[in-house]
Amino acid sequence: MNRIALPHIKDGRTCRRAVLIVLCVSIFVGCSRQSDSQPRADRARQPVPVTAAVAVSRNVPIELRAIGTVRAYASVPVKSRVDGQVARIAFAQGAHVNQGDLLVQIDPRPFEAARDQAAAILERDKASLENAEIEMRRTDELAGTKAVPASQIDANRAKVATLRATVAADRAALDLANLQLSFCSIHAPISGRVGMRLVDEGAMARNNDTTLAIINQIRPVYVDFAVPEQSLLDIRRAAKEGPLQVDIALPETGARPVRGELAVINNEVDTSTGTVLLRAVCPNSDEELWPGQFVSVTLQVGILSNATVVPSQAIQASQNGDFVFVVNSDQTVAKRSVRTGAMWAGYTVVTEGVSPGESVITDGHLRLVPGSKVKQTDPVSARTGQGQSPEPAEAAAASTDSVGQPGVTDNAIHNSNGKPRAGRAKESVPSADRSTPAVNAR
Repeated sequence: MNRIALPHIKDGRTCRRAVLIVLCVSIFVGCSRQSDSQPRADRARQPVPVTAAVAVSRNVPIELRAIGTVRAYASVPVKSRVDGQVARIAFAQGAHVNQGDLLVQIDPRPFEAARDQAAAILERDKASLENAEIEMRRTDELAGTKAVPASQIDANRAKVATLRATVAADRAALDLANLQLSFCSIHAPISGRVGMRLVDEGAMARNNDTTLAIINQIRPVYVDFAVPEQSLLDIRRAAKEGPLQVDIALPETGARPVRGELAVINNEVDTSTGTVLLRAVCPNSDEELWPGQFVSVTLQVGILSNATVVPSQAIQASQNGDFVFVVNSDQTVAKRSVRTGAMWAGYTVVTEGVSPGESVITDGHLRLVPGSKVKQTDPVSARTGQGQSPEPAEAAAASTDSVGQPGVTDNAIHNSNGKPRAGRAKESVPSADRSTPAVNAR
């Protein structure tokens, strides 16, 4: 009650009049407060519009997601094996070449001259050898008659042996000259796509120094990606049962993922990052993947059977861990702590806290407190189908489309550690005008 300082009243009638005025003012103020609190209580008792989904039981693929890099299956720099001037470039930049196709022609004239010189030397020494062999046969025939000194016989034999060695060396020199001449025509060592030319016609090329172009084999291609070392045991265990499928997608293109297989698990863990490097091989028959591209990689390492799943946006985070709002039969909500598991295609596995068939709130969390009345404005159920798994192609597409959805992380497998997840609303405290009638009464 408000206190009003009254002046010194000498008259009794005046005193009674003042008391009556104070009572009237108090009654008016009390009525005004009661009339203001009534609409707030009415508003608090109105159902909160929300969206809900039904938890279902289904088989969930256990997946690892990472960002990978496309690598050429083979990359060969084309270099000259002789010193000379580039006479002709025979390839088109960026074109596909087959193994053995002519790429670059080095001026062959100096090497043709060297070949002719080696051939002439060989013929000269062959003629000398024939003459020496005739002289040796003559002296050998006279060796028994002692008409020729023994020293001359030995000298002729030594001369023949020397010339035979010289002729053999000349043949090797001629072969080398022919080989050097063949190096003037530079052919593609592998089949693949040639890049930009790095020299022009007329430029000088040095032996094993000047790179003329680079050929990348991109059918098939490698995709390298790293996963946490905690997943290494699961990957190795799954690899023993058969080849592991890898889905490779280009981010933000909406194209269908390309299917590949896990080919290599690196033989060590990177101690600086705590990850292990994996390599997948993809046929890339349509050349959808290009060396150097960053791609989204999804590796399936197993199947989680009969798991309880809810939409990822139903999982909320607080300082005490993850929780959901469950809709009771009387259309009130209860806040329930949950433990989460794998995430896949916009859905999260709940290992503890929710049972199949229960409805959970997926939208409208900020206006809810335990016991709040709700009205489902657009009730939906889990779209994945109870107890069955979609086809692999649909699962891959769903995994790709789930990027950017609330609650989806890079790694599909994670442990529930009570830390808030990106993309989830924090638990909020209701404001004064949304509090329960009991709070208003106080």
